[in-house]
Amino acid sequence: MSFPVLSLRRYSVKSMGGEELDTAVFDARGLAGDRLYAVVDAEGRLASGKNSHRFRRRDAVFSYTALAGNRPGEVVVVGPGGRWRVGDPPLDAELSRAMGDAVRVLPEAETPHQDGGAVSLVGTATLAWCAEHWEVRPDPRRLRVNVVVATEEPFVEESWIGRTLACGDVRLRVVERIPRCRMVDIDQDGAVAEGRLLPRLAAERDLSLAVYADVATPGTIRAGDTISVL
Repeated sequence: MSFPVLSLRRYSVKSMGGEELDTAVFDARGLAGDRLYAVVDAEGRLASGKNSHRFRRRDAVFSYTALAGNRPGEVVVVGPGGRWRVGDPPLDAELSRAMGDAVRVLPEAETPHQDGGAVSLVGTATLAWCAEHWEVRPDPRRLRVNVVVATEEPFVEESWIGRTLACGDVRLRVVERIPRCRMVDIDQDGAVAEGRLLPRLAAERDLSLAVYADVATPGTIRAGDTISVL
């Protein structure tokens, strides 16, 4: 079985909007640079759309988008009224103002910023099924997935758990379904949350949609490449 890669997306700052890529490098951590930074408060909690021991709900974070800068490794944040480089004090000042609390954009340290697996993936047939049966438009940006592949069978990606996906030299090991939270029903990353997805997922899908995969063999994937299930 083989499936074309339709899109690749990186979210350089956790919970902010991301950017579509023509080419993505995958390393042992995941898609290179994905969720490398996060907005962190004085208690060490990360800005998100939910509250937990790791996260603090700060919906203002969704008004900002993180993009690659002009220099290697540079990340730029674009938001209401400005553009700032990650690492520059004016960005931290802007986000602190917007969130009403002292926060900083910090790189990942000992604790990974990813919620689960290294790479997230969904098939187009799954998205189409949700649109048809639930009358909800599940734009993949609402799911914050890294890889969208063209599929014909809804939820077929769940059958890949425990299997290896090959794309050129890259090998991804699919590990689990992705549990969802209120993030999927928030306007974000340029996508409007048309219809509520979370109640449907809770009632019929154990709150799960899309899958996580870990990187077994690093390499490069390009939009238009084909992923094969081994």
